Amino acid sequence: MANENRLFDDLAKVASGALGTITGMRTELETRIREQVERMLDRMNLVRREEFDAVQAMAAKARQAQEELETRLAQLEARVVTLETAKTALPRAPARPRSPAPESPL
Repeated sequence: MANENRLFDDLAKVASGALGTITGMRTELETRIREQVERMLDRMNLVRREEFDAVQAMAAKARQAQEELETRLAQLEARVVTLETAKTALPRAPARPRSPAPESPL
């Protein structure tokens, strides 16, 4: 009976060691696969999420500035048209008749 207990203890130790080894192999395998995927992505010349978000924010800011400038330009163009219309609509003063030149006393 003592031999059976000892056999079970030995089997439990072997199983525990094998489980530890398998866990270590799994971790190593995951690390290697992750490294390979990162190398492949680097070769594909892809951008990282942080870089993409930064460029997207810059583009949104530039788009907003462009829209503001377009609005401002439209307002200025409307103002120019209004001023030109007002200028042409102003009544012109009638031409003054020229008075004859005074005669010289000679």
